Amino acid sequence: MMEYKIYKSPWKAIKLLAGCSLFVAAGFFILTAGKANPVMAWLTIGFFGLGIPIGLFQLLDRRPQIIVNEIGIFDRTAHKDFINWEIIQDAYIAKIQQEAFICLVVPEEFEPSNHKSRFKKRMAGLSKAIGFQELNISLGNVNVDAERMAEFILAMRSAEKVNRQSLIKKRLEESY
Repeated sequence: MMEYKIYKSPWKAIKLLAGCSLFVAAGFFILTAGKANPVMAWLTIGFFGLGIPIGLFQLLDRRPQIIVNEIGIFDRTAHKDFINWEIIQDAYIAKIQQEAFICLVVPEEFEPSNHKSRFKKRMAGLSKAIGFQELNISLGNVNVDAERMAEFILAMRSAEKVNRQSLIKKRLEESY
């Protein structure tokens, strides 16, 4: 089975590491200079120091973030299983602070919150209230054009099962 795999961008992880390292270094500078409150220096070091292992994990994690095949789409952060093309009714782009998400509209009986606690159902309702869905594919850690990816998802959703392999093959050829 042919698959289109999208991996995390190493440059975004490097930017995270560089930014966090600068703030940790600034915290150590403030601490050694002794002119400012040491509590603030330690808070800066502690908070931005947490970004360093996260950035290292993002940099070293070579598993595919998003996988598209003829069965459906899988996003490591959105859902634990493939989301079948047959249940996707629509897809649209939503943005928060320049971070793009592809929101997948599915029938209510297939929404993940149906099998969750009351708290998680309320959180899903909050997500919908701000314009998202329960199944959102985050494009923040990958280098992919949100518009083209949304068009690809819509094309895969509406394509016949026998034509999906050719759409994936075409997408693979375009990305190289």
